[in-house]
Amino acid sequence: MKVKTYTLSTCPHCRMTKQFLTDNDVEFEYVDVDLLTGEKRTEVLREVYRLTGGYSFPVIIVGDAVIVGFNRERLQQVLELT
Repeated sequence: MKVKTYTLSTCPHCRMTKQFLTDNDVEFEYVDVDLLTGEKRTEVLREVYRLTGGYSFPVIIVGDAVIVGFNRERLQQVLELT
């Protein structure tokens, strides 16, 4: 299952999300939105808004599920971790 996250490099909840995924051996890709510039940053922010209707981070995409914020229980459920 493909996992992608939109994060901020300075966000503690984003760091917890990355650590949770790493600790559970979940392969994922991430984009630190605050480190992007120019059109690429604008493009990613548009995508975040399209997915969530806002600009809260982290945004975790697992298949068709979109999770906003670090929610350990929801992540475990969606990733089928026990």
